[in-house]
Amino acid sequence: MSTGHRPSTMDDHLTAVFAASLAELYEAAMSPDVSPALTRGLELRSFLALAEAQVVRVRDRVHAAMSPEGDLGDLSADKLRFDAQWLDAALDARDSYRAALGELLRTMPPTRLRRPVPVAQARLATTGPTAVPAPPRAGTARARHP
Repeated sequence: MSTGHRPSTMDDHLTAVFAASLAELYEAAMSPDVSPALTRGLELRSFLALAEAQVVRVRDRVHAAMSPEGDLGDLSADKLRFDAQWLDAALDARDSYRAALGELLRTMPPTRLRRPVPVAQARLATTGPTAVPAPPRAGTARARHP
């Protein structure tokens, strides 16, 4: 599974700060004028999702080894020590990525993503409303001499 589709514990915070769904954020990241905050945020999010998947994998392996239905002959202190070291490394990585992403979202608040503007609104924004010039104020108009 790609990290873009793998959930992370910071997804809600990331989507709240950028005011867009993950799908919209990944689509916006393909834009040539993408903000550095969005690029870094999605990169950190991908690293976090992978680290969290590793935590889950090791946790599930330890649970399976310690299962009451498991064969006691397969139980190995060396394997469990190795899994404990692996879990420690995965938890450290997860915590570091969560901290880095949280700091990024605090220190580089992005602007909201641009939403498509309806054509009528886009024309109005570029041409402005049709304005009728105001009549001259009394006493300010000069007479023309031919």
